[in-house]
Order: sequence, then structure tokens, then C-alpha cells
Amino acid sequence: MTWSRARRCWPLLAALLLVVGSLTGWWLGGTGAGGYPRGVQGFATGVPAGVYSQYGAMLKGYVQSAMPGVQVRLDDSQGSLDNLDRVVSGQDAFAFATADAATQYHNPGWQRLRAVARLYDDYLQLVVPADSPVQRVADLKGMKVGVGQPLSGVNLVTKQLLTVAGIDPATGITPYQLEVGAAAKELAGHQLDAFFWSGGLPTGALTQLSSTFPIRIVPLGDLANALHDHYPDSAAYRTSVLPASVYGRNQAVLTLAVPNLLITRDDVSPGLVEGLTRSVIASRDVIGSAVHSAQLVDLGTAVYTEPLPLHQGAEAYYRSVKP
Repeated sequence: MTWSRARRCWPLLAALLLVVGSLTGWWLGGTGAGGYPRGVQGFATGVPAGVYSQYGAMLKGYVQSAMPGVQVRLDDSQGSLDNLDRVVSGQDAFAFATADAATQYHNPGWQRLRAVARLYDDYLQLVVPADSPVQRVADLKGMKVGVGQPLSGVNLVTKQLLTVAGIDPATGITPYQLEVGAAAKELAGHQLDAFFWSGGLPTGALTQLSSTFPIRIVPLGDLANALHDHYPDSAAYRTSVLPASVYGRNQAVLTLAVPNLLITRDDVSPGLVEGLTRSVIASRDVIGSAVHSAQLVDLGTAVYTEPLPLHQGAEAYYRSVKP
């Protein structure tokens, strides 16, 4: 082939290479026939002893089976506020967060947050030894109290509850910023007088604790009105009954509950979000057999994700299954 003839072939060769390159990129990490990008997707859960972590681990397996080519990387975190930070910053594409934390989150980039689904409710639980004199939050004054890690949802609402109960969260108690597994061990070792926890029912760390150490759940429902009056952004919390015998022989108590949301960011692929939403709904019974809270995921309530708007990928899924 002459040089001049070879030059005339360059446009055709360049076009061919562009097509091959595009197909290679599609196969390795782009959007395939399933309409979603392949590759690793970060998913922030929570503390290892909490329901977020257990639910996330089972959802990971289901998603990877239902969406070939997607690899879910689970990232432990302190909880809701930490998860919101991680999604906004791009460290993770998906995460769990409580509705009240999402309402009160105003760090830079908060406008980009989107919801995938409303999941189950977290129950706020004030845990004390069965023979403790504590009957209400006001009785904690001067005591050693686990208040959750700094970037957890439980730490956020615990400060508010202590305040409306007339206790300064910084000086009225001796606060211990512990995750639920560590707090349970400290309570059993008589190093704590009480600890707060916000999680689905039952939470494994509390189930394990109650099997060897008698505990009692202190009612919190009487503070609902004061909480709402003093902190308008806490409206997501409502009174709810924590059933009897969830942990050993505990009695039913009126406490506070808040919806959990599965969250993402506005720039995450619509196809990826649609596939994840489908997996969340389809896996309910499978995951619910091991994680009781997952049984409460419901197509009828999943779309109620206030304060966050639904991601367009989630909207596409819900429209596709609408009767």
C-alpha cells in the first residue's frame, strides 16, 4: 500500500478504533445492556453490631446476584450523619440514614441528596440494668451515659432529649461516645449506668446483652411533644410502642420511632439506582427471614421519603410497578 493510499484510510481506521474503544469501555465499566454501570459501588452502613450493617451485608449479596457486574463495597460508619457526609462527598454512592438526620443536615452539598426508598423504622431505646432506679430521662442526671458516636443519629437526638428533659448534655451527665456494641459491654461491666441507642428491632447487640445481663428499656414517649416544640426539625420522630419480649422479658414501653431512608446522590446513574430500588423491594422476604426489620419494607410506603426527593432512577422503578 502506498503512503498516499494509507493516508486515505486513516479516517476509516480512526472510526473503527473509536468504536472498538467505546465497546471496550462499555464492557469493562460502562453502561451495559442492563442499563447500569458496572464496577465497584460504595455503600455506607453503620456500626458492625447494628441493624444497618446486617441489612447491608444481605442486600449486597442480593444486589450483586440481581445486577451482574456490580460489586458492592460495604463501608462501616458511625451512623446517619457520617453516612450523609460520605454520600455528599462522593466516598459512597449509597447509604442508610434516619429521616431526622437528613432533615437537620445542612453541610455543603446537602441539596444533592436523594432518596431511593423509605425502609423500616428505627426505635430510640434507653437501656439500663433491670434493677436501675432510672424510670425517665430526667433520672439520668449525674450518671455515666452512653450517647452514641459523634456522627451517629442517636447522638444527635440524645442531646435533644437530654435538653428537653432538663439535663445539659455536656455537663449534666458524664457522656460516653460509644457505638452500641461497646456500650452494651460497658453496661454489663458496670462501667455505664445507661446508654441510648437508635436502631431497628431487634438489634443484635441488645439481644446478646439481654441473654446474659438483665436489662430494661426506659419509656421516652412522654418527651415527644417537648422534643417537637423545642426542635421543629425533629418532626420525623413519633411515639411508638416497643413491643414486649423483644429483649428477653422486657415490658412493652412507649418510645420514639423515626423512619429509615436508603439515600444516594443526584449524579448517581439512574439505571444503577433503578436496579438497586428493584432489589430492595424484591429482596424483602429473603432478607426479612434473617433481618426482622427488613420485613417492614413495603412498596406502598417506600415512596414516602420526606425530607428527601426521590432519585429519578427510583421514580422510574416505582412508576414501572404502579398498578
